[in-house]
Order: sequence, then structure tokens, then C-alpha cells
Amino acid sequence: MPALAEEPRPLKPHRSSSSSSSYILLVQHLIEKCLLFNMDQRQCVEALSKHANILPVITITVWNELEKENKDFFSSYSRNIKTEIKKIVVVRSSVSR
Repeated sequence: MPALAEEPRPLKPHRSSSSSSSYILLVQHLIEKCLLFNMDQRQCVEALSKHANILPVITITVWNELEKENKDFFSSYSRNIKTEIKKIVVVRSSVSR
């Protein structure tokens, strides 16, 4: 008799999927911390790379996804950052005169 084909077994969830989700949530949390310090994306990428050993591509990807999901927040955040930078420039230029 020919052997019967085995039924496919259901895939077991991989631990890596769970740990990937946890890692992404960690990166998201760290980005949120950067936002509290009024960092832009470049500064955040540098800080997480240096202090948390997060690859820049990971930080950029998570940041971009957060931007997609929170357009209004990031639009306002960017305007506020630019305003703060302008204030700093004005203060520094008036001090150096």
C-alpha cells in the first residue's frame, strides 16, 4: 500500500514574532522618550543608536509608522520644534552682538 500523505500540521507561533513585537514596542517607547526631549528624527536616531544600540533603520521605520498613524501630532510637533529652533537662534544672535 502506498503511504498516505501526512496532513499538514498547524504552524506554531514563533517566539521571534512575539519578541519582534516586544522589540518594536520598546523602540516606540524610546522614540516617545525622545519626543519628550524635543528631539527631531535625526537626533532620535542618533541617540537610540548610541545609547540603546538600536539600528537606525529600525528607529526610522518605527518613527515613520508613528508619523503615519499620528499625522496631526507630528505636524504640530514639527512646527513646535522649528519655532523653538528659531527662538534659540534669535537669542544666540542677540547675545553674541
